[in-house]
Amino acid sequence: MAEVLQLEVAGRTVRVSSPDRVCFPERGFTKRDVVEYYLAAGDAIVRSLRDRPTTLQRFPDGIGGEMFFQKRVPTRGVPPWVETTKITFPSGRSADELCPTDLAHVVWAAQMNTVVFHPWPVRRADVDRPDELRIDLDPQPGTDFTDAVAAAGTLREVLAERGWTGYPKTSGGRGVHVYVRIRPQWSFIEVRHAAIALAREVERRRPDLVTTAWWKEERGEKVFVDFNQMARDRTIACAYSLRANARATVSTPVTWDELPDVEPDDFDLRTVPARLAAGNDPYAGLDDVAHDITPLLEWYERDGGTDMPYPPDYPKMPGEPKRVQPSRDRDLTRNDAV
Repeated sequence: MAEVLQLEVAGRTVRVSSPDRVCFPERGFTKRDVVEYYLAAGDAIVRSLRDRPTTLQRFPDGIGGEMFFQKRVPTRGVPPWVETTKITFPSGRSADELCPTDLAHVVWAAQMNTVVFHPWPVRRADVDRPDELRIDLDPQPGTDFTDAVAAAGTLREVLAERGWTGYPKTSGGRGVHVYVRIRPQWSFIEVRHAAIALAREVERRRPDLVTTAWWKEERGEKVFVDFNQMARDRTIACAYSLRANARATVSTPVTWDELPDVEPDDFDLRTVPARLAAGNDPYAGLDDVAHDITPLLEWYERDGGTDMPYPPDYPKMPGEPKRVQPSRDRDLTRNDAV
């Protein structure tokens, strides 16, 4: 009979089946290794997930095999203590998503072959009003992590001028994420507008390096500030989540002083637990202050109050410009011909 682990986690018993199944083939990391990583991440991963509806990125056959995003917790075979929260998608459909309240929920998800955790930027108390402004600095072809770090430096300057604290982390890939706690009193649309305004300000200061162009054909070799990560139902791998790559990297919080000197591959399933055990968690103070985004909404209006396109799977949104890439826009082509 295959080995089964019975773990006591946060006062719960979590059953882990097939612990020796290989999850990261290139490095030989098993399901047991993934579970032990999340146990070591402890309070740090729970801080990122607590009371947040969370989409699970699952790999039943390990990295390189079948993958799917689970947005609905199964109705069968789930421990009675597993918490869920109902969320509504842009389509109007709804789902009961996992809502972790303690480390047992994280380990249970890992037992279900979850590798990456994608929490919403809201908490269960109000799933329609984000409390987290997430800035995703995404290097485009021809740019790299170093360029994302440089863009993050400009973002830090903008935030500091407002007296705001931003918390950077590696994406686990080539990008950089910066989180800002905000008061949960604005809608997704308003917070997305705030993200657009902030992105435009960073672009204004570093037009040689940063772009807000939604269409890839217009971005060039720059770092894209992905404002649509603040659209409803868009999520980012949370702090201390593993990433689905061959190296088993971790999306890892760093200090601003550390950021210029690190590489994404510095942080993985093996190295991050030691970092946390040494008390090095730059996100420990993330919940200490929540900022007022009113100034960013004023910047949005200052810049003309013009919206940007939403992702292609969204319904047409109020005030949204045409959702067609410029090279296929017949109106633009006709005007160019004239």
